Amino acid sequence: MLILFLIFLSIAAGVTSMLLGAVPIAPARAWAAMTGHGDPVASAIIIDLRLPRTIIGLAVGAMLGLSGAVMQGYLRNPLAEPSVLGTSNAAALGAVGAIYFGLVELSPLFLPVMAIGGALLSLLLLFVLAGRSESPLTLILAGIAVATLAIAGISLALNMSPNPFAAMEIMTWLLGSIENRSFHHVVIALPCIVIGAGLLLMDGHALDALTLGEDGARALGIDLRITRLRIMFGIAIGVGGAVAVAGAIGFIGLIVPHLIRPLTDRAPSSTLLPSALAGASLLTLADIAVRVIPSTNELKLGVMTAFLGVPVFLVHLLRERRIW
Repeated sequence: MLILFLIFLSIAAGVTSMLLGAVPIAPARAWAAMTGHGDPVASAIIIDLRLPRTIIGLAVGAMLGLSGAVMQGYLRNPLAEPSVLGTSNAAALGAVGAIYFGLVELSPLFLPVMAIGGALLSLLLLFVLAGRSESPLTLILAGIAVATLAIAGISLALNMSPNPFAAMEIMTWLLGSIENRSFHHVVIALPCIVIGAGLLLMDGHALDALTLGEDGARALGIDLRITRLRIMFGIAIGVGGAVAVAGAIGFIGLIVPHLIRPLTDRAPSSTLLPSALAGASLLTLADIAVRVIPSTNELKLGVMTAFLGVPVFLVHLLRERRIW
């Protein structure tokens, strides 16, 4: 029932995203545009602008929600998300490097290539720092080091930007947005997201076994090294592709598993697919909100999701304070 409801919610969010915006379009007019019988203006808005934006919103949200659920299950930490391992920050650093050195002006492909390259490089650095240790704590500490290094690199790029316009472009991208995306961006992001999600969905049984601890998981026949490799590659490829087209959008991976977990049996495997569907719905609905909220300039999606993440932190703060 939960999965069916979330599928319906995702479809409803996608349809609403197609209809709402700066220029609302009636359902009949939108359907005519989708079937090739609409007027040129409606077809341009629906097919060229809103359809790619909706697809990217659903795909990126699903990847972020799924990766957050996997990270919280693997690290057994309720505040874990992809940025814990430095993947999001490293992907952002790669994209910032493409903007800073002017590679984007040579070819738009440099932005996703550099972002995915940054995510994969962070994975390599993470393995070097963590060594042969299979402990989640070691990965968290190594991830903090990688994330800090990536943030320092982004700050350096902002500090050394050759002109204010370059710094403004970097800052705008770091705020996260799926505005003005095309099918070119869909082609770039979707294969990475599909591959990354496929790798992460394979480890539901391993995540359930890890609730018994590392020794208990080994006793059940789980190869923790293979599991770690699969999770790290899945997050690096999937999140790298998502960041490449959407910028730095945070907190979706943190919020969604907490919304889903009380509706399941709380086993990590039972939250994976629902978290992907809920992440797709939440990010798409947040994108609709930034379009319809009256403002001089369209709000950035990363700003909206950051505000959504604050209540989750407050709930955990109050809960932990009562325990203490």
